[in-house]
Formats: sequence, structure tokens, C-alpha cells
Amino acid sequence: MSDYLDPSAPDPLDEAFTAAWLTDQEFPAVEYVVPGVIPEGLTLLTAAPKIGKSWMVLGLGVAAATGGHAFGRIRVDRRPVLYLALEDGPRRLQSRLRTIGITEGPRDLTFMTTTPAGAAVTIETFLERNGDRKPLVVLDTLGKVRGVYSGNDAYQKDYGQMSALKDLVDAHPGSSLIIVHHTKKAETTDFLDSVSGTQGLAGAADSILVLRRSRHDTSAVLNVTSRDAAEGEYAVTFNGNTGTWSLDGVNLEAAAQAVEENRATEGVGDEMAEVVKIVSRYPEGVRPKDLETLLHMKPDTLRSYLRRATEAGRIANPKRGLYAPATTATTATFTDVHLPNVAEVADVAPRHLEVIR
Repeated sequence: MSDYLDPSAPDPLDEAFTAAWLTDQEFPAVEYVVPGVIPEGLTLLTAAPKIGKSWMVLGLGVAAATGGHAFGRIRVDRRPVLYLALEDGPRRLQSRLRTIGITEGPRDLTFMTTTPAGAAVTIETFLERNGDRKPLVVLDTLGKVRGVYSGNDAYQKDYGQMSALKDLVDAHPGSSLIIVHHTKKAETTDFLDSVSGTQGLAGAADSILVLRRSRHDTSAVLNVTSRDAAEGEYAVTFNGNTGTWSLDGVNLEAAAQAVEENRATEGVGDEMAEVVKIVSRYPEGVRPKDLETLLHMKPDTLRSYLRRATEAGRIANPKRGLYAPATTATTATFTDVHLPNVAEVADVAPRHLEVIR
């Protein structure tokens, strides 16, 4: 086989490295736009039309540009932000800023409603000019720059588009690109399957956020899966009067617990819901006597609720006289998350700017 190799060509294994070398390395921690939720790299944020995803990324942009609090709770580092609001105009953007309480625009927040030079070139230019400050770019929405594909090569074209955008942020360690996209109309069991388009879009992203909210409900669930952030689902609330999204709880762990509580109490009466919520706050388990005190409920009534909740799978009865949450919120890996400030070194992949115009 070696007889056919060009002796002047580089060795195909020049870029190989051993496991021994790899385990000796010390890499910087991952940079986070929102600690525990949005790490550096390419993030795909998807939701159904008109449920508030543009409000969400506007709030995230303002928080990042000012070093404020994302979702009203999570402190974030200050960085330059470019918001490509390709479905809006200056008048609407000004109105939205005023709605969320911004009367004096942050100097580190820049808007564009069109990209005459093309989306890829525009994003690349902003990242290059601000690369030393770990910039953030928001592209709202992908549909404004994405081609319409069908046929056998649709996956490859979707993957190629996203890879081209990912190459731009990978070339500037610590930088981030959030792309807003729509979910499918059909309901899906796995939230990743809800991303509109082929799986090539999700496959090329570093992180995927799926926002789910009923049209006339203020409560929503934000599903997160990522190569770097902890996977989980968090309860968030949208205030239509102020245009703001807030975490349902004092931190991510509380917001994850709120999802479990809401799921366990869905479709039940107030008293049963209160029993389930109180039990859900004691992962180590709680005894009926303690619940009587906490709930101010008669023993017979409480026993009836506990039996019915256990039979319905809303709470667990791990041993006699002890009740516990039916499931555990997805927060176990939070301790593995490296909070911000140092960017992870990444190799620069070849760019294909012609894929997206």
C-alpha cells in the first residue's frame, strides 16, 4: 500500500497523538455565556413560532453586553454582542428594548437587521475584531440564511451549513454563536427530534436548547443538551408585559426541581399537588408525621393522598413509613461544569464561507 503514497506528501499520521500525551495535558476550562447552560461554540436555540424565543435571546444579549443576570438569576460575564435581528427592524427593536426596561442602550450591544455582505462574512468579521473579548453573536433566525433542501443530500447540506458557522466560532476560542430556529409542528417524544429540518442541523451544533411553552401559558421548560454543559431541563417563566424570561427558582438546581414538581402535580387537585410538592423537596425521604405538621393535614386524609400519589407514580415509597420524590431532577452533573472565564483551546477547522451567504 505504501508504494502508492506520494513520498513528497505529508505523513497521514502527522496529526496523531497518543493517549499518554493526552492524559498529561492541562486544558483551560470551557468559557460560558450563561454558566451551566450556554457554553462557548455554536448553540442552536429552537422553539415554536411566536412563543418568545426572540425575547429570550434579546434578554441574553443585554445581560451579556452589561455583565448582568441571564434569566434574572444567573450572573454572566460582560462581552461584546452582535445581534443579527433578521426578522425585525429598528423600530421594533427599540420598542422591545424599552419593554424590557432598557432606555439607554449598552455600548457592547450591536444590532444589524440585514447582512449585505452575507451572514457568514458578517459573523466572521465581528468575531475577528472582538476575538480578545470572547464575543457573542446571535443569529435570529436561521431560516433567513438557510437554503431550502430536499432529497437524499438534504442532511449533508444542513450539516455543511452548520459546520461552516461552527468553524467561525471555533477559530476564536471563547467566542459563541447562538442560532435561533423553529421546531417542527408535530409533537415528538425526544426534544432533539423536534428541531425543524434534518438531523444535520442538530448534529453539527455544540449545544441544543429547546424551549417548550403552551401558547397561552406563561410557564415553559428549557431543555438543554450539550457537549460541554450539563444536560437537563429547567422551568422558566415568560412575562409578556415586560418581555422577560426568568428562571423558576433561585438557581438551575431549583429550576430543574420545579420541572419535576410540575410534572408530578399535573392534572391533580390543589391538596394532592401540595402533598406531592412537599414530598418532592425531600430527596432523602420524609415521614408521614412530619408531613402532617408541614401540611396541617389530618392523618387519615394524608394517608389517602400518599397512597393515591404512590399508586399514580407521582411519589415513591422506598420503604415502610418513608416517602420520597418519584424521580430525581437532572442536576447531578452541575459539579462537573467549569464556570467561566478561561476559554478552551480549539483547533481551527477549514472554513467554507460559501456554504451560507
